[in-house]
Amino acid sequence: MEINFKNIGNEYAEQAIDLILNIQQKEFNIPISIDDQPDLQQIENFYLKNGGNFWGAFLNEELIGTIALVKFSESQGAIRKMFVKKEFRGKELNIAQKLLGILISYCCANGIKEIFLGTVSVLEAAQRFYERNGFAKIDKEKLPATFPLMNADTIFYALNLNNTP
Repeated sequence: MEINFKNIGNEYAEQAIDLILNIQQKEFNIPISIDDQPDLQQIENFYLKNGGNFWGAFLNEELIGTIALVKFSESQGAIRKMFVKKEFRGKELNIAQKLLGILISYCCANGIKEIFLGTVSVLEAAQRFYERNGFAKIDKEKLPATFPLMNADTIFYALNLNNTP
């Protein structure tokens, strides 16, 4: 089973929407719709235009994982849309870890020194994943003023990449 990783744009919007909404709504019962996430219909305009990026993990031509970076200041970015299809999660394939590694490498190569993210309390495995990867939980009030908040998010993390080898 060969998993391929690549940058994705608007041509993958429908696949990304299908993957992400299924996980949010059906698996975790998060009350969020596509209307709450217009960025998914405008990947290039929302993520790529300002120096961020959007990556996908593919098995054959099927999108099975995503991660995105919103660059919101010269040296800061926000992780968004970190999702892996249920049957492909875990350490065996390590897809989430590889996606995060791609994002961190991109940040280091593009002058992004701090990355932040928001999540929801029900995504406990995601929280453990970020903590294992050196992210520190922070209060919402400690987020940079320009951080792109999502209404559903209640828990926030930060990682200073100056301390990353």
